[in-house]
Amino acid sequence: MSRVEKVVAQLEERELDALLVTGLVNVRWLCGFTGSNAAAVVGRDGLLRFLTDFRYLSQSAEEVPAEWEREIGTDLLELAMQRLPVGRLGFDDAQVSVKTHARLKDILPGEVELAEAGGLIERLRMIKDAGELEKIRNAAQLADRALTEVLERGLVGRTEREVAIDLVFTMMKLGAERASFEPIVAAGPHGALPHADPRDVAIPADTFVVIDWGAEVDGYASDCTRTFSTGQVDPRDREVYDTVLRAQLAALEAVRPGPIGREVDAVAREIIDAAGHAEHFGHGLGHAVGIEVHEEPRLSKQGTTPLEAGMVLTVEPGIYVPGAVGVRIEDLVAVTEDGCEILNGLPKDLQTVN
Repeated sequence: MSRVEKVVAQLEERELDALLVTGLVNVRWLCGFTGSNAAAVVGRDGLLRFLTDFRYLSQSAEEVPAEWEREIGTDLLELAMQRLPVGRLGFDDAQVSVKTHARLKDILPGEVELAEAGGLIERLRMIKDAGELEKIRNAAQLADRALTEVLERGLVGRTEREVAIDLVFTMMKLGAERASFEPIVAAGPHGALPHADPRDVAIPADTFVVIDWGAEVDGYASDCTRTFSTGQVDPRDREVYDTVLRAQLAALEAVRPGPIGREVDAVAREIIDAAGHAEHFGHGLGHAVGIEVHEEPRLSKQGTTPLEAGMVLTVEPGIYVPGAVGVRIEDLVAVTEDGCEILNGLPKDLQTVN
């Protein structure tokens, strides 16, 4: 079933006659368009309208499939209100601002009713097709190759920022469009900040270094974390590493169709809690990855979405002891019919990089 067919099926299920898509990520998923200004209208009756402005006349002709009617205008909302089928028009309430919603109500044709679509496109984006999975797999493998090259140049004596810049450059040199997010490179106690910014501070010997990085390839992201040692580490820190690894491996075993996000999160959390670090694991176990590096569903205490084959998720437990040590180990996995496929491939037993 094509993406358009999946949307139409959802329109029928929700008793909507058409859907207005304004979020650029959702437009890209639906139409393939990568520009910065666009909208789309999908009707149950076969109506497919793609809307953009003059700047993207040529680009949209190259990127948007021929089945879509391409229309060029200056006011895309006003253009979208033309030729709507009579009935209920769904809109993405997660993407539309209060101001835009008020304007939609003002310009909506009298025979059309505005209805919340409730994240219709986001729900469909949760399940990746074979082409999407291959792009994410390629992004993960490219990111692995890039970090391997960077580590060959060593860590000790280089600044966190230098390593982060080297990693971005190497990913792009290998063919990535960009880094899927700014890499985290955090040594010693700095690693206790889950979202640490790389500093102009040299990485010392005999400590841990947390590296969280990802590549974007063909519009799809990857996300992975490894924690390395730069020599002899304190036995207490090594115990933290081993605890995180046990939690991560156990959580991977729990990833399969059926469990909801909080159930998988609990598998890792129970191991970390039992080791005395309940207060040192404050974020969720993971999140979905696709066109965006943070998508739904989530593996967290609040996660209620059942896992399904085709979802792509991170599994990334961590322990962060303020002022002392931080460890995170993260894999990117695709949920399969009977478990999961790990999409990245770097080893997880503690590696020493000088």
